[in-house]
Amino acid sequence: MKEIKTENAVGHVLCHDITQIIKDEKKGVLFKKGHIVKEEDIPLLLSVGKEHLYVWEKQEGVLHENEAAEILYRICADSHMHGSDIKEGKIELIADCDGLLKIRRDALIAVNSLGEMMIASRHGDFPVKKGDKLAGTRVIPLVIEKEKMKEAKKVAGSEPLLKLLPYKNKKAGIVTTGNEVFYGRIEDKFGPVIREKLQEFGVEVLGQKIIGDNPDKITEAIQEWLDQGADFVVCTGGMSVDPDDTTPSAIKQTGAEVVSYGAPVLPGAMFLLAYTKDGKPIMGLPGCVMYAKRTIFDLVLPRVMADVPVTKADLAKMGAGGLCLNCPTCIFPNCGFGK
Repeated sequence: MKEIKTENAVGHVLCHDITQIIKDEKKGVLFKKGHIVKEEDIPLLLSVGKEHLYVWEKQEGVLHENEAAEILYRICADSHMHGSDIKEGKIELIADCDGLLKIRRDALIAVNSLGEMMIASRHGDFPVKKGDKLAGTRVIPLVIEKEKMKEAKKVAGSEPLLKLLPYKNKKAGIVTTGNEVFYGRIEDKFGPVIREKLQEFGVEVLGQKIIGDNPDKITEAIQEWLDQGADFVVCTGGMSVDPDDTTPSAIKQTGAEVVSYGAPVLPGAMFLLAYTKDGKPIMGLPGCVMYAKRTIFDLVLPRVMADVPVTKADLAKMGAGGLCLNCPTCIFPNCGFGK
């Protein structure tokens, strides 16, 4: 660092905090260590008695923390997010739309492993809302070698570390199965729950068909919704292994490829996911979706809405974190469920 006249300090980086004391009004930091002095700062600095300042000497090949934070931000951000103002060498990434957050985890670890810099993010593969904070970046020292930031860009690769996939406008059909509902022995409680969950994502519900335990009729109802333009179909009821529960076989009869019948998630173990030949999801939802606050459906639906195919491997990975604790006050997705 070096000592210079305050009038000559514009563009230089302060090496120490500058305190301002106003009798009976204020005692606090006027400018923090690391602040880049601006022209309009000079009168304030002189007013607190600072005729000279200690500043960092600008060195070739060395970046200030704010410059480095900008680089980390560009490494992270895609076109559906923006950065906050730089504060003390930190930039936060903010969502510009509702969508599914994806994170290139290996690349994120590679950058954080370099040392002297950090990127902290939310969990990937989870829904976020417009305005949500997605990540924060900063370098640890006040200055950092330019070569180190070049290395960060190299290990990060050419794609952003974070991607926000906006939800698509979709239409859905509901098929509710079970003789007990079809013959009016009990009131359907499943349909309203599904409609409410789909409404969270702006899905247009084409309607609901209530069918008895007849696999051919269930298959026919699913196909009717697909023919009427449904982007996906949700089947409720008849998902256990009881002989009378025929929804899984009915879904298979449509010709759709079954990704999995069963998932390592509680609630939601008896979940079925299939895709038609043209990539439209058909989901068989177990009864837990009707009464549990959050289930497998809440983990899969955001991916469906962002047109992200769900594989058998994806479902297998959900086992770690796939146990919902049924907290008295649900704060999903800001909890451990599905992570």
